[in-house]
Amino acid sequence: MKGFAMLEIGKVGWIEKENPVCGPLDAIIKPIALAPCTSDIHTVWEGAVGERTDMILGHECCGEVVEVGSLVKDFKPGDRVLVPAITPDWNSLEAQAGYSMHSGGMLAGWKFSNFKDGVFGELIHVNDADGNLALLPEGIEPEEACMLSDMVPTGFHGAELADIQFGDTVLVIGIGPVGLMSVAGSNLRGASRIFAVGTRPVCIEAAKFYGATDIISYKEGPIVEQVMKLTDGKGVDKVIIAGGTVDTFAEAVECLKPGGKIGNVNYLGNGDYVKIPRVEWGVGMGHKQIQGGLMPGGRLRMEKLARLVECGKLDLSKLITHRFEGFEFVEDALMLMKDKPSDLIKPVVRVEK
Repeated sequence: MKGFAMLEIGKVGWIEKENPVCGPLDAIIKPIALAPCTSDIHTVWEGAVGERTDMILGHECCGEVVEVGSLVKDFKPGDRVLVPAITPDWNSLEAQAGYSMHSGGMLAGWKFSNFKDGVFGELIHVNDADGNLALLPEGIEPEEACMLSDMVPTGFHGAELADIQFGDTVLVIGIGPVGLMSVAGSNLRGASRIFAVGTRPVCIEAAKFYGATDIISYKEGPIVEQVMKLTDGKGVDKVIIAGGTVDTFAEAVECLKPGGKIGNVNYLGNGDYVKIPRVEWGVGMGHKQIQGGLMPGGRLRMEKLARLVECGKLDLSKLITHRFEGFEFVEDALMLMKDKPSDLIKPVVRVEK
């Protein structure tokens, strides 16, 4: 089969590979729609997870089942399915402990384009099909279904990690597609005032659509100064980090009230250490909590998030700014994510009409 791959750090290209083999619990999928992610950029051009050779990229898609293993009960060839970016091994001890995304080791639930060929291939292997696939509802367009693979669950996980409660004031740092879904997730969980940090007009418009009440531009001065001015020096109850660098954590801590929580879902592509400001962290005793987590994967989460779309609680159309028709345009879409033109939020490639 043909696939678009990371050949080595800093280099990508089309390659030919053997078709994936279906195990008894697995499924083979052909993609209907695909979407590149900033994580692919970190992996290839920053070498964020180390060297990878001839590894097919991509972890966001929906598709049609081609083959299922002999022990798969709930899916059959011809089914149109949602495919999560994170596909845990559900019989693992880590999954039983409540951390399925780390089944088999830290971050090992993230298989596609990490240590296993991803979804930018003509065929896709999905482990533990009954636990990881979900039927694609008829009312959800395939392009929007791609957003359910990663953007929605990752952004929402930021709201979960920050433990957003009714009436909380929330700061969302970074309003790319994940940050926008952090805004949406915070809004759905009952946040009162949501401060969104970003500068691109297309993202600002979308952030307001998803529930942001205030926009903060880092180009207009330090984020901390602006947050403190807008909150009368009190800071915010919760912070979600969905963009930035290792230095962003210092700003988040400074913006946070004592007893507040920070949820990080940003993929830190470079830097060796996260620095926490000692005094602003209450010299270690300010009850300012920090959690960083890979989003949960699996079927149940996909089904629940899909219901939000089906019921009209979540409109994903605002995330998609660029659409391509044809598998050959995967490279073009990926390069858009790398170059990030001002009018981009998310590109999607429709493989099959």
